[in-house]
Amino acid sequence: MSTISPDVPDWKREECRRFWDPGRQLLKSIRSYQSCQAKNSLSARILSKWYVICHRFWSAITGADIPLNCNLGGGLLIPHPNGIVIHPSAEIGPNCLIFQQVTIVGKVKIGGHVDIGAGAKLIKPVSVGNHARIGANAVVIQNVGANKTIATPPAGYL
Repeated sequence: MSTISPDVPDWKREECRRFWDPGRQLLKSIRSYQSCQAKNSLSARILSKWYVICHRFWSAITGADIPLNCNLGGGLLIPHPNGIVIHPSAEIGPNCLIFQQVTIVGKVKIGGHVDIGAGAKLIKPVSVGNHARIGANAVVIQNVGANKTIATPPAGYL
């Protein structure tokens, strides 16, 4: 049984440990922008423009395409954010782990504490259950149940 909660976000996972922490800085800019958008004040609107600039900077550094209006659960880890693409209508649960070159299209619903390996593609409107694991380079085109592991079969030799 896993000790990481699929329901309660562990915000410490997202804390920047140093200035040059591109994945966490990108998430910080998204969280800060969304926080400002939730407030209705002049200072929040001005500050949100700053966070848009920060988001663009960290998006360029990381090569990730994670929109500011994305629905990301707390405690998300993106240790190697290079090439991650997330559609704005995708929903990602708390405490997930997403590696590099992952593509998540619209209407995908990912549960809590899901690990997604490098190069995986979720290319249809699917649902992924809590504590699921999606292996590197897997192409997910159907729902994945809770606590399931999906992996691409190894290629054979010719």
